[in-house]
Amino acid sequence: MNVTEVPSTSHEAIYEVRDQDCGLHGFIAIHSTRLGPAAGGLRMRPYDSAEAALKDVMRLSEGMTYKNAAAGLSLGGGKAVIIGNPSTEKTPDLLRAFARAIQSLEGRYYTAEDMGMSPTDMAILAEETKFVAGLPNGEFASGDPSPITARGIFNAIKTTWAHRHGTDTLQDVRVSVQGLGHVGWYLCEFLHDAGAKLIVTDTVADRVSRAVETFGAKAVAIDAIYGVEADIFAPCAIGGILNEITIAQLKVSVVAGGANNQLATAADGAALHAKGILYAPDFVANGGGIINVATEIQQISDREGFVSEKLAALDVTLKSILNQAAAANISPADVATKAVQTKISEQAA
Repeated sequence: MNVTEVPSTSHEAIYEVRDQDCGLHGFIAIHSTRLGPAAGGLRMRPYDSAEAALKDVMRLSEGMTYKNAAAGLSLGGGKAVIIGNPSTEKTPDLLRAFARAIQSLEGRYYTAEDMGMSPTDMAILAEETKFVAGLPNGEFASGDPSPITARGIFNAIKTTWAHRHGTDTLQDVRVSVQGLGHVGWYLCEFLHDAGAKLIVTDTVADRVSRAVETFGAKAVAIDAIYGVEADIFAPCAIGGILNEITIAQLKVSVVAGGANNQLATAADGAALHAKGILYAPDFVANGGGIINVATEIQQISDREGFVSEKLAALDVTLKSILNQAAAANISPADVATKAVQTKISEQAA
C-alpha cells in the first residue's frame, strides 16, 4: 500500500491511497481539525477519473467541516473516496487496505458509511483501524446513519415549508425526490407517512419501481426531475446538481434534501433566492447522520438522547438562518456559510 500526500492550499492534508495488489485507488481529505478530529464518510463510486474523485473528496470534506460545525459537534471535516463500482469491485481486501491507510493517520480522520458503503463494510474496516464508526455491533455502535439523516432532512423540509407557507403540514404537498438510496428511501417513508405526494427518480430502475408500488409515487426520467410540477424538491443523490441549467427548470417553492454540496457554485444559492425558491442549506439539513455517528466516535452512552437533542438544536439553527436570510433579503446559503465560519473561528481561537 502506498499513501502519498497531495499538495493543497485549501485543506490541512490530502492523501492519495493506492494498493496494486487489490486494485485500490482512492483519496482521504482532511479539510479542518480546528474543532476536533476530522470526521466524514467513505464513499465508493465509479468516478470518470482520478481528478474527478479528488475534486469530489475536496468538496465533500469541506462540506463536512461546515456540517459538523452547524450541528454543534466537536469534530472537524474530512472525507474519503474509493474509485470503483461498489457492486462489482468492492472486496474485503480492498476495504482492509484502505482501512490501513486510515489507521496510518493516527486518529486525525474518522470514517463512516457513505454512498456505496454499508455497516457490514465498516465492520471489515474495523479489522484494520479503530478510527471507524457506523459499526453494526459493539458497545457504542451507531449502525446505519441513514434513518437519522432522513429524519433530520424531514424536519428541515417541514421547517422550510412552514417558513415559506405558514404551516408544516405536508398533506397532499408534492415532493420531487432525486435519489432513492438509503437516505432517499427513508425520507420517502417519512414523507409518505405525512401525506405527501411523491415524484421520484433514480439511476436504479428497481428502486423506482419499488417506490411506485410502495408509496404510490410518480416516476420520472433522471433529467426530468428538475422540471416537474412540484412544491418541494428534495435532492438526495450526488452533489453539484443545483446549477445554472437545473435552477432555470425548477418549478418549486422550496429546495431541501439530503445530498451533500448541492450548489455547484456559491452563486447558485443567490440564483435560487432570485427565483423565489427557499433553500435549506444542505450542511444544516442533512446533519442527522453525522450526529448519530458522533455518538460512536465520542462514546456517548445515551445515543437517543444525544441525537434528539442535537436534531432539535439543528432545527433551531435552521429557523434562525431562514429568519436572518428573510430579514436581509439574501440567500439562506450565504447566512449559513457565514454563521459556521464565525463559529469555527470563535471556537478554535
